[in-house]
Amino acid sequence: MSVDRHNKRLENIRRHIKAFPTGPGLYFMKGRADRVLYIGKAKNLRSRVAGYFQQSADLTASRGPKIAEMVAKVRTIDFLEADSEVDAMLQEARLIKDIRPAYNTDMIDDKTFPYLEITTRDDFPGVYITRKPRPSGSRLFGPFTGAKDLRQVLVVLQKIFKFRTCKLSIAEDDPKRTFFRPCILYSIKQCTAPCAARIDKAQYKKMVIGDLVGFLRSKRSVVMRRLRKQMGEAAQGLDYESAAIFRDRIRLIERLDRRGTPDGNVQPEVFAADPARALTQLRKILQSTEPVRIIEGIDVANIAGAEAVGSLVKFIDGKPFKSGYRRFKIKTVKGIDDYAMIAEVVRRRYKYAMQGREIWPDLILIDGGLGHLRTAQRALKDMIAANQPKHKTEKNRKGKRIKATPNTKIASIAKKQELIYIRPSGKPLKLPANSPARKLLQYVRDEAHRFAQDYHHILRSKKMLNNKP
Repeated sequence: MSVDRHNKRLENIRRHIKAFPTGPGLYFMKGRADRVLYIGKAKNLRSRVAGYFQQSADLTASRGPKIAEMVAKVRTIDFLEADSEVDAMLQEARLIKDIRPAYNTDMIDDKTFPYLEITTRDDFPGVYITRKPRPSGSRLFGPFTGAKDLRQVLVVLQKIFKFRTCKLSIAEDDPKRTFFRPCILYSIKQCTAPCAARIDKAQYKKMVIGDLVGFLRSKRSVVMRRLRKQMGEAAQGLDYESAAIFRDRIRLIERLDRRGTPDGNVQPEVFAADPARALTQLRKILQSTEPVRIIEGIDVANIAGAEAVGSLVKFIDGKPFKSGYRRFKIKTVKGIDDYAMIAEVVRRRYKYAMQGREIWPDLILIDGGLGHLRTAQRALKDMIAANQPKHKTEKNRKGKRIKATPNTKIASIAKKQELIYIRPSGKPLKLPANSPARKLLQYVRDEAHRFAQDYHHILRSKKMLNNKP
């Protein structure tokens, strides 16, 4: 690239950045063909991104040669606003796993964010840090942005509320509890020792677990006032060591706010069922003569018909295959028409499979109800009719016989009641909440929905930026 073109590129990028918001969010460094090179998060988007393109900046010295190499390839930058720094951090990890930009070396593994889990169905609920919560019977807080802080704050919370963190199976009607010797946590007043019958079930659930849940849900003002008072008293008494301990506890508890919500920051892979069991059950439900190995989920997203997008996610053997994820900017539909958008995505996605140039999935799953299912089936049927070979020996460009009638099943799953539609006529199927097949279909549906929403929000942000005077 010539010096003039290089300077003009930087000038255009700097002008573009001036219109960025000053709040938290994500930024997307893009190279040629709109390819995402790097995803980053920021407390202040405008300030953070501008730092890469300052005229006096020496990126090689300050951020390393790899970042300098990446910045030299940047052609455009997009952003996605977030409600908070925590929300930006959680979204960043998810999108890096999805898009896998070349210059993001962290967070591309399958590691998930941890939760604080309270096993509410137990007689004496325990409190644990987990990346794999129970399928049911527990209350979750999080996901949290870091396990280290969460482990430290759990110690502080246990000193205050005295809940159990052991993995013992404790039943209220077990007579042996009265002879059990509690562990050292009871002696140092960090546990109420339900294992040794030192507290009954009703008291434990109300005074220990009830107060803890209320604390986690509230602004925690009562406990924080108490800790600040203790810190002040210790400081006045020149007991600076104790004052520092109370100060650290306050800081740890404040970090409890560095979390998302189970519904708002969904991690579908955390709640996934056993893939082998799910696929075996799904094969029976679909009455398929062949194993169900490849599943593709489709969803669309729009607000008032603006910046409508479609998404496709691919699962192989019950697990996400991120390289098979696809996004579609809706081109042929004006206004709000989810059915027409679904039909467009189906046509665009499977036109190459119809020509024998790509492999058909075993199952196409649509996010929606009976109308969405019928739309997808009709679109596929019309494609088959339009691509029927004129002669039995007709072949595609690569010399392979065109497979005009794919052995692909189509189903849809509706939210709320989680009804599964397999046939355009007949009653929907409602599987139990703990059904492996239902959990797998929910996983695929939720991934497709999230993937579509992410793309939609990015396009909306880009349009708003470009429309600014």
